[in-house]
Amino acid sequence: MRTGTAAYWLIGGLAVAVLFLCSLFYGTISIPASAVMDIFFGKAGESEAWTHIVLQSRLPQAFTAMLAGAALAVSGLMLQTLFHNPLAGPDILGISNGANLGVAIVMLSAGGIIGTGFSVLFAAFGGALAVLALILYFSTKIKNNILILIIGLMVGYLASSGISLLNALAASESIHSYVLWGLGSFSTVSQQQIPFFGTTILLGLLASIVLIKPLNVLLLGERYAANLGINIQQTRICILLITGLLTATVTAFCGPVSFIGLAVPHIARMVLSTSNQQLLLPATLVLGMVVALFCNLLTCLPFTNHLLPLNAVTPLLGAPVIIYVILKKPWL
Repeated sequence: MRTGTAAYWLIGGLAVAVLFLCSLFYGTISIPASAVMDIFFGKAGESEAWTHIVLQSRLPQAFTAMLAGAALAVSGLMLQTLFHNPLAGPDILGISNGANLGVAIVMLSAGGIIGTGFSVLFAAFGGALAVLALILYFSTKIKNNILILIIGLMVGYLASSGISLLNALAASESIHSYVLWGLGSFSTVSQQQIPFFGTTILLGLLASIVLIKPLNVLLLGERYAANLGINIQQTRICILLITGLLTATVTAFCGPVSFIGLAVPHIARMVLSTSNQQLLLPATLVLGMVVALFCNLLTCLPFTNHLLPLNAVTPLLGAPVIIYVILKKPWL
């Protein structure tokens, strides 16, 4: 088992490294590999535009995809474990819809005048955190995980209703801008924003690793976990807080990214054939990076200067996995 696990880690690490490098060398603009190497070794590039594309666009985009994929995948695993529901994902608690509502308020009610830049970022982050605070409040009042799940869904529906009302009243230009944001993208995090984005994601991932033992015990049932001394209420709040922060950060910067958080934990389970969180959580983290980097590459149409929306690509990988999960009814 140890040899097999080491092999999986080696393959996963190599996949992340290869896909990360591919993200730097490949894009809608064709740049010779030698020129990319010269740029990274600090040599004078043949074109300032190439230098800007590689260092200011492709490099932050690759880092963003890697971190966002890990964050969404780990969030999905933690929520599936907490709720004992294989179809639980980062957007199931309405946090993504809260971010959507925040952006809709800025873009649709302001007529697109301030619907760009930091205003969108703050609106998305504020909306997501507002819903997270609401869910955390209910989690202190309700001890049943299923009821919390239902409340999260209802909050999401309320946010969707608000978005629909704003869409009905907004100008067509504003609706167009909002729709483009909702398609998701890893290219929206600038080099200056990477330190904040990366630090927030890494702190959330480190906190999730601390919860590996309680997550393992939760697999045996809440009653058994309580008998072993696990504080169920405190653990639930910690999981909701961590997954909410990770989801809010990714959604605020990248838009609502679909399927990665829902499908990747199941891929990790199928690969490792285990539900042990000590193996599963790190593997899910790495697989989240791999899938996100791969999806980011797929958005670039070869031999053209066109980009596909991210959320047009992620279902191509995620939906078949979920269909397989439903048909096979795997363990959780």
